[in-house]
Amino acid sequence: MTLKPPGGRIVPMPYPKAILWDMDGVLADTSPLHFQTWEVILTEQGIPFDRQKFHHIFGLKNYDLLPYLAGKPLDPQWIKRVADQKEQAFRQALVGNLEPLPGVVDWLVRFKSWGCKQAVASSAPPENIDALVDELCIRQYFDALVNPGDLPGKPDPTVFLLAASKLKITPSHCLVIEDSIVGVDAAHRAGMRCIAVTTTNPPEALTQADIVISSLNQLSVYQVEALF
Repeated sequence: MTLKPPGGRIVPMPYPKAILWDMDGVLADTSPLHFQTWEVILTEQGIPFDRQKFHHIFGLKNYDLLPYLAGKPLDPQWIKRVADQKEQAFRQALVGNLEPLPGVVDWLVRFKSWGCKQAVASSAPPENIDALVDELCIRQYFDALVNPGDLPGKPDPTVFLLAASKLKITPSHCLVIEDSIVGVDAAHRAGMRCIAVTTTNPPEALTQADIVISSLNQLSVYQVEALF
C-alpha cells in the first residue's frame, strides 16, 4: 500500500504503523499553566517550589513528583487530594489559553492521510487529556487516549506499550513524539523510535532520541520515513 501525503511525495506503508503522541509540551506548551497552578497549590501546602524543581518534575506522574518535591514519603490520600486540586485548577486555566504547537495539526492530518493509527500516550490524568484534545479541537485524529492509570509512569514504558496494545500495533512499528527526558527513555524501553521536540528541554538533554527538533515544523517526510 502507498499513500500520498498532502502536497508531498508518495510514502510506502508496507505494514500498519502508529504514532504515539505525548501531550504536555508536544501537542501544546502547557508548562506555564502547570507551573502557575503547581506554584499556588504547593505554596498553600508549605512545599518549596521554583522553576528548577518544576523542570525536574515535568513529565512525571503526580504520585511520583509530590514525594520528590516534599523530600519524603507522603500519605497516598494526601497526594490524591492535593493532586486533584491542582489538576482541577489546571483544567480551568487551560480554557481559552492553549493553542496547538507549530506543526502539530499538519502532522496529525498527514499521519491520518497515510493510514497511521494515532494515540495520546501521556502520564497526565485522563480528565486532563480529554480537556486538552477538546480545547485544541483535535480529538478526531486519535484512535485512543491512553494514560498509565495506577501502573508505573514514565520512564517506565507501560503507557507506550498500553497504547500500542490498544491500537493493535507491534511496538517496533510505533513512533513516539516526546519532549521529556523520561519520555524519551520510556520510548526506547518500549522498543520504539522517538522524535524529541525541545519545548521543555535543551537538545543536549534529549540525545537518546532518534531525531531532535525544535519544532514539528522542521520535521520532514523523509525523516519520518527513514525512522520506519
